[in-house]
Formats: sequence, structure tokens, C-alpha cells
Amino acid sequence: MMTELEAMEYIEGIARFGSHLGLDNIRTLMHYLGNPQKNLRFVHVAGTNGKGSTVSFLSHILTEAGYRTGVYTSPFIERFTERIRIGEDEISGEDLARLTEKVKNAVETMQKDGHGMPTEFEVVCAIAFLYFEEKKCDPCVLEVGLGGRLDATNVIDRPLLSVITTISYDHMEYLGSTLTEIAGEKAGIIKEGGEVLLYPQCEESEKVFEEVCREKNASLHHVRMPDRTLKADLDGVSFRIGERTYRIRLLGSYQTGNAATAVSAAEILNRKGIRIPEEAVVKGLEKTTWPGRFEVIRREPTVILDGSHNVEGMQKLAESLRLYFGDKKKIILIIGILKDKEYGKMLDMILPFAKEIYAVTPPTVRALSAGELADEILRRSGKNAEAAADPVVAYRKALNKAEKKDVIAVCGSLYYIGQIRSYEKIK
Repeated sequence: MMTELEAMEYIEGIARFGSHLGLDNIRTLMHYLGNPQKNLRFVHVAGTNGKGSTVSFLSHILTEAGYRTGVYTSPFIERFTERIRIGEDEISGEDLARLTEKVKNAVETMQKDGHGMPTEFEVVCAIAFLYFEEKKCDPCVLEVGLGGRLDATNVIDRPLLSVITTISYDHMEYLGSTLTEIAGEKAGIIKEGGEVLLYPQCEESEKVFEEVCREKNASLHHVRMPDRTLKADLDGVSFRIGERTYRIRLLGSYQTGNAATAVSAAEILNRKGIRIPEEAVVKGLEKTTWPGRFEVIRREPTVILDGSHNVEGMQKLAESLRLYFGDKKKIILIIGILKDKEYGKMLDMILPFAKEIYAVTPPTVRALSAGELADEILRRSGKNAEAAADPVVAYRKALNKAEKKDVIAVCGSLYYIGQIRSYEKIK
């Protein structure tokens, strides 16, 4: 029997990307495993930003309504098992090891039969589908990994609902260089005769989704956005949609929109027979947590973790810093960025807030090194950044320099903020 450590070694040893994009390998793998995904019902969530928060809001609502809700997200912040959950309960190490061994055996049989090797993401998807079927989850909320059309999660049949969050520029080497092309890839999760919920988009993207819905005879619904924000501080946000007042603990100028998306999704699911009382919506939203998204992990000094990893995400972080701390507040900035991102544009948005800067190296081969990032910061802003390859070292230095009234913002990538989170728990 495989151990949890052996399971993780196997998963991490698989290539993240295959030689070609497509659903052939995941379809073949699921066939060898008995197609567990065909015995499940799903809400499928795609988009550039806001997917994870929307999944978390909606899964909390469904769990509060009494459903055994399967939840699949990526990436993880601190533990791999965060990616596969039932409600808030992560898959156990024993279940992960047992199901990984089952998938490994299927992969080996596939290859003996002349089929290609699945990617890491495809293997993890297969583990999740097996787990959700075994535990009789209904419904399951799936976050798309990359794009939509060719993403492994798109192996599912028509879901209860396809949700599209914000569309902006990211992963352009895979999804295209225009919003029309990127939206087209995201629209790939729309199935014939399905139900689609769309977050407000620019005209260019909206036309793509309208056209795909017409072609596939899918019903298009638009998110009803909040009418107004009643209160916003570091303890939470209250807002109104129509006559209803909601409160969320997730901070950030963008989270009310993600919460509103979950509210609209719950209304559609209600009409499809997934009974969700209004009380479950209210309680589910208020109970929702989602690490690394404008998350306050310390006060005096205030420390914010934000995994903003693309231009739109950094713009939202800047808006949120303005909302909670005003234009004049100067931030101690810890930043690490991947080299395949538009890091110049990202820096231009956040550097005006910084009074001190630490450049770090996220723990991935895709990272822009701390030294390269510090050089780019100096070139773009004239500000000196201290390069510290280890994010925790940078964080300790920032804490030592900070006064109680200061704000430390840790941002730029989800790949390293879990290290800061873990440090705060164990120090």
C-alpha cells in the first residue's frame, strides 16, 4: 500500500504540462477508472481571477444548506490536501495515498496500452473525482485550472451550472493574446443546453459568451451585482443586493462581486431543484474563509497576504489598499513574481504604495529571482529593494523594522505566501 509521502512523490514527479493540450489523456484515464465523474453533479467555475473565492463562497452556501459538497481548487497555499475537500474537510492522507495508488495503476495500464502519460493536474483531477464519488458528494464545485476548453476539469458532462468570473490577460502563451481569444477558451466549459452565469465583462468578452451560448442553446444569466456597500473595514464587509443585506469576512474591494456571483448561482441552483434556503446563503457567505486573498494574518503591524499574481489581481490589490488605508498610507512591501507574468505592469500598479520593498523568490522554477526583481523595481521606480531569496527571511526583517501602525503587504504570487502563513502559525 502506498504511503502519503509516496503519493506526493508520485504526483510531484509527473510533468505539469503535457506535450500537447487536449482532453484525450484525461478522457482515457477516466475511462480506465470507470468514469466516476459521470455519477456526480457539478458546478463548474472558470475565469481569470475570482474563481477560488467564488468556489469557496458557493461551497460554504451549499454546505450550510445541508449538502455534502465536493470542492476542488488549485493551487494550494500550505497543504496539498487543501485542493480536495468535502465542505471544509480536506481529504485525509490515507485516502489520498489509496486513491493515488489506484490512479497510478490505471496510468501504468494506459501506457502499456499505448496511450500518453497524463499530466500532474489530470492525475489530481482523477483522484478528486474518485474521492467525490466514493464519498457520495452532491453537488461538487470545480475550479478550472487553466483556461476552460482544454482544462482537465472539462472532462465532465453538462454541469448543473457553468460560472464565468472576470476575464483578463493571463497565461497568454496558452490562451491567446486578446480578450476575445482568452474568453473563447474560458467559454469552452459551456455545454450544449446548459446554464451559464456570467460576471460583468467588457463588451469584447461579453460578445464571445453570448455567441457561444446561442450556438450551444445554453441559457445565459448575468450576476446581479451589489447595489451598495454598507460598511467595509478590516473586520468584514456588509453590502446589499435588492432588499437583502449580506456580510462577508473576506476583505478586498473585489470580494463583494465574488460573493454576489455565489448568491446568483444559488438562486439558479434553487430553480434547478437544489434547495438552498436564504438563511443558508446568509450564513454561508459570512462563514466563508479563503486564505491568501487580502487576508489579514496579524495586527500591529497589520500584515496582509494577497496572492495577486497577474495585472488585474494587482490592480484589485491596489484598489483594496486604497479602500482600507487611503492613498497616503505607505506600505512595507514584500513581493515575489513569476517570470512568465507581466511583472512590469504589475510593479507599476503597486510600487507607488511602497515605502520599503523586499524582493523575494517564489519556490518554483517559474520564479523571477529576487535579484532580477530588485533590479526591475529600481529601473521602473528608482526605489531600492532588498533582495532576499527566502520569503520568510524577508518577512522577519520586515517585522523587525515595522512599527505598530505600519502595514506589511505580501503579494505577487500564491506560490510563496503559504510559507509566511505557516511561519505565523509556528513561530
